[in-house]
Amino acid sequence: MSVKKELLKRSGSKCELCNSENDLSVKEVSPSDASAEQSILVCKICKNLIQNPDDKKLEHWHCLNDSMWSTQPAIQVMAYRILKSIKAQDLLDILYLEDDIKTWADTKDTNSDEDSEPTLDVNNTKLQAGDSVTIIKDLEVKGAGFTAKRGSVVKNISLTNNPMQIEGRVNGVKIVLVSKFLKKM
Repeated sequence: MSVKKELLKRSGSKCELCNSENDLSVKEVSPSDASAEQSILVCKICKNLIQNPDDKKLEHWHCLNDSMWSTQPAIQVMAYRILKSIKAQDLLDILYLEDDIKTWADTKDTNSDEDSEPTLDVNNTKLQAGDSVTIIKDLEVKGAGFTAKRGSVVKNISLTNNPMQIEGRVNGVKIVLVSKFLKKM
């Protein structure tokens, strides 16, 4: 039986976080071996909010008041991670996880960007390495003696450890740019 079929059966064809019945897909809970035991079934809204957290949609996560009590470890782990990321300390204080499940919940998958803060442009669009961006205002480049002009295109950007900055070449010089002054093309 496929993982999705197992999860549909286990969940009653509902999102295992919010109980929605629309646009369901499998979400592996990293690190995972892609089995049903280490995956959950989520709706499109939950999946998007897990991948691209949005402070304006925090009310959606009220559903975790119920799903955090699931008997399925993968659901517990995902609920814990979301609650931790939205700083819902009151719920974290009452959530009990077995030691092995807590260890899994605190483990970060080195192949996943799931736990790191995304780099966003001026329109809150997620930037990724290799993207092209446009500078939206004139920026004085300190130490290089020139101004990066509004409308300049920066191709093949690189992400930094700081989610507020990217690296790219402007006028042939590799510089660090603040992402809030950029727009993804």
